Amino acid sequence: MKLIAALHSPTPGPGLLAPAFRAALAATGATRLQVNLDDADVAPAMRFGPGTPVTAVVSVWTDEDPTAALDVVRRLEGVAGDVDAWLVEEREPLVPPAVADGERAEALANIALLRRPAAMSHEEWRADWLERHTQVAIDTQGTFGYVQNPVLEALTTGGADVAGIVEELFPMAALHDQHAFYGSGGDEAELQRRFTTLMDSCARFGAAEGLDLVPTSRYRFALGS
Repeated sequence: MKLIAALHSPTPGPGLLAPAFRAALAATGATRLQVNLDDADVAPAMRFGPGTPVTAVVSVWTDEDPTAALDVVRRLEGVAGDVDAWLVEEREPLVPPAVADGERAEALANIALLRRPAAMSHEEWRADWLERHTQVAIDTQGTFGYVQNPVLEALTTGGADVAGIVEELFPMAALHDQHAFYGSGGDEAELQRRFTTLMDSCARFGAAEGLDLVPTSRYRFALGS
């Protein structure tokens, strides 16, 4: 199973990338870790949302009790227990390229926390996001990685309104270049077409508003033996 935790501390600290943190997670039975940091490398990127600002996102894969891994995250120095967490179902319509353990992926990894509009049933919302919108998002942006995480269960009171979490990987040039972000190749008309198509698609399932967008640097680690 996959656990995702959103950290809100102003300075979550270097401990997220430290060997001691990985060892503590491995001791709970966790097998894999991903750390996404809103850091200096992505400082120029856009970030917004109605929720408490997110400074880091931690993803942990485990076959054991996920609350044990969550406790490790909460105890990390600098986190101060200010964490929202979810159990999710992972889908990878566009599999991100492999990167060596501990190396920063050469990407702007945007993470969005999605909320379901009250007017849509859970089944309608999930189908519209996963079955209809997916290809639109891939076709209208310059992404080379697209990971969807429908929420199965909120593990904290905070974030209980979050229904899905998506991670999209863009080239670093997308920090400053809209054509790199949308994959429009310098064509202004194509840029506008892609932007309009994407926003119209997002509006259909409520992702044009009411979401938190977090730009990050992405790191992955295998845990244990």
